Amino acid sequence: MSKVLVSTDWVRAHLGNPSIRLIEVDVDTTAYEQGHIPGAIGLNWQTQLQDPVRRDIPSQAQLESTLGALGVSHTDTIVLYGDNNNWFAAFAFWVLKLYGHEDVRMMDGGRKKWLAEGHPITTEVPHYPPTQYVAKTPDMSLRAFFPQVLEYLNRPEFALVDVRSPQEYTGELIAPPGLMETAQRGGHIPGARNIPWAQAVREDGTFKSPEELRAIYEAQGITPDKQVVAYCRIGERSAHTWFVLKYLLGYPNVRNYDGSWTEWGNIVGAPIEREHPTQLHGGTSVAPCPQ
Repeated sequence: MSKVLVSTDWVRAHLGNPSIRLIEVDVDTTAYEQGHIPGAIGLNWQTQLQDPVRRDIPSQAQLESTLGALGVSHTDTIVLYGDNNNWFAAFAFWVLKLYGHEDVRMMDGGRKKWLAEGHPITTEVPHYPPTQYVAKTPDMSLRAFFPQVLEYLNRPEFALVDVRSPQEYTGELIAPPGLMETAQRGGHIPGARNIPWAQAVREDGTFKSPEELRAIYEAQGITPDKQVVAYCRIGERSAHTWFVLKYLLGYPNVRNYDGSWTEWGNIVGAPIEREHPTQLHGGTSVAPCPQ
């Protein structure tokens, strides 16, 4: 198993280890209080993993304050897990790596597998002594911004992965049903290949083997020799794919574009592709829609 992946059995065997901090991050922000792994801390992606005012990730000071108050040290081994096959656990992994946390791991299979296997859960919220968490200067080589993506469109050394559903990719849907963050226009970034994030996981929520994963991405031209950028709607599903490409397949140059479609689909004049020529803006060429 990869050094950044740990099994549910490994987590159970290490429950109570003072140098390990278990952190649950869920799409459903009420899931943690319904029951979680004993000793696990809950992080709310809406209030603790983004800036409360600007659309941005937390600042270095905000992250230090949040983790310090929860009793997390920068020397701890952090093990992340969550619902939806680790959607937001992967986003938290990306944020922590961006701020230089050395030892961050993901529980393979997430909350789904832990519950399916009948491991213990509790509603008791742990309280750890506060720490002086110290984050590093953010590593922007892990993050992509709109101007960078726009500049690199159509360059052969650049590859874009749209990890949303095929319906979002074609513009049929702007956002999955019931989700509020949206855009003015539907479609995808020109040249992006549609490889939905869920293709990387098995039915039980665990990640597929490196061989299976490599076949999925390389078949679409997403190869390790390219500068790869993953995007979705707000950056959490693409963080999942970023994790797969960078940590499970070892791609050397992968960025998460967390502005994603809610930024791109709202910017005046941003080039957009859709499935049907009659829907294209400004005569942009049509990209195929892999299933």
